Amino acid sequence: MMERLKLFNYDAIKPRLYQELIASTAIRRNTLVVLPTGLGKTVIAALVVAYRLQKYPSSKALILAPTRPLCSQHQKTFQKLLRIDPEKVVLVTGKIKKEKRVDLYKKAKVVVSTPQCIKNDLERGVLSLKDFSVVVFDEAHRCVKNYDYTHVAKAYTQQALSPLILGLTASPGGNPERIEEIKKHLKIEAVEIRSESDPDVAPYVKKTKVEWVYVEFPEEFKKIKELLESVLEDRINFLKERGLVDKDVKFSELIKLSEILSESYYTTGERISGIALSMVAEAIKIDHAIELLETQGLTPLRIYFQNLKKQKSRASRRVLNDPRVVDAILLTERLWKEGKRHPKMTKLIAIIKDILRANNDGKIIVFANYRATINEIIKTLEKNGIKCKKLVGQAKKDIDKGLKQKEQIRVLNEFKLGVFNVLVASSVGEEGLDIPEVSAVIFYEAIPSELRRVQRRGRTGRTMPGRVIYLLTKGTRDEAYYWASFHRERKMKRVLYSLKRKSVKKSTIMDWLR
Repeated sequence: MMERLKLFNYDAIKPRLYQELIASTAIRRNTLVVLPTGLGKTVIAALVVAYRLQKYPSSKALILAPTRPLCSQHQKTFQKLLRIDPEKVVLVTGKIKKEKRVDLYKKAKVVVSTPQCIKNDLERGVLSLKDFSVVVFDEAHRCVKNYDYTHVAKAYTQQALSPLILGLTASPGGNPERIEEIKKHLKIEAVEIRSESDPDVAPYVKKTKVEWVYVEFPEEFKKIKELLESVLEDRINFLKERGLVDKDVKFSELIKLSEILSESYYTTGERISGIALSMVAEAIKIDHAIELLETQGLTPLRIYFQNLKKQKSRASRRVLNDPRVVDAILLTERLWKEGKRHPKMTKLIAIIKDILRANNDGKIIVFANYRATINEIIKTLEKNGIKCKKLVGQAKKDIDKGLKQKEQIRVLNEFKLGVFNVLVASSVGEEGLDIPEVSAVIFYEAIPSELRRVQRRGRTGRTMPGRVIYLLTKGTRDEAYYWASFHRERKMKRVLYSLKRKSVKKSTIMDWLR
């Protein structure tokens, strides 16, 4: 256990043993903490911040989070968990004038901000990280490629007199290369992972029941799928004949090939590269249409076809001029007007009604990937007398402006207060936001990402038993995506536990050498 810290507010919360054990590692070395949603990553961060501010009394702490709503949430949490003047835990955003930000940085003991704001102020010379003794990177799985976290981490390690980095995430992803990239950017020396089955965590985790609800792929939809698959097969065969892909090429491989061909075409201007690039673009568009049909239904597919008609690219024109695509669009339109919908929608309504029948005050989150699907779910729930609201991000498109961050916070507050029972969320609902305990999480479609799977699932089973329900269409990529994320999550845990063992062994050796 850690020594009792003067700057941590033990009256607000009593740290759990695993939190103190993880914090005892994180106060000594740059650490990546991987902990399921709802098990108190922020408490660990507060313990580390309290220790560092106590050890370096003239220093400051920086808390980074990807969005302003999440930053606002962190400001309130750290004001509560730290025994320092709440006025010195400041929220800094790009909307605050430069002069005011300079004053806030000077008076603050703990700065909470988005990485974009900090990166910009570092580049403008508004801020120096010299006196910051710890930086917390929340949702650390974002620290890849050119994301602003990478720039801030680099500047911090170069400027700080006594640097320490703490990365927090529910899931860094199952790709070992991605995990290594995160470690490299954050200069990680130790990995601390816990899952629901670890002995020190298990007492705090309520049982979550996982259910799989299967639906049949409608016969009427199969004709549309056959038409689209025929078009896709032609494009894949063209690429296969030129040795660019295998017959069983995956969507992600098409995206990579598109990037390679783009670079080749714009560098050399070769005609064959341009033709191949167009074929790949067409294949991607058709493959996406098939995914929408299989996992979402006619409404999202219909909207997608409408959006294709507005595009001016050669690939879009060629796709739309294919007689088989014309027939697929006409059939989609006819079936939609006849009121045909994906059977998932009927199942979803039945499941939600059953849950609310058992508990009128039940709270449910339905996760869906596409705005069109979210809007259709909301419309159908309202028709069935179910109180619901959507939680989506901002969008530039005229069709659906989305929700501004203030509106997102308002929706979440109403959900907490029980104003409505069902929150229909996009990926915005996956990360960090203070979403209350829910009785069930429903995946409207399976997702191939283990990262997003872990985050969504973690919204239930915290303080009371929960349910996780997957809606899966038989014989479609719904099933393929489910198993892909399942195996990737298992692989991720193996990699992380291995890294944890290595870091513990290295720490033991270093301590012995000292």
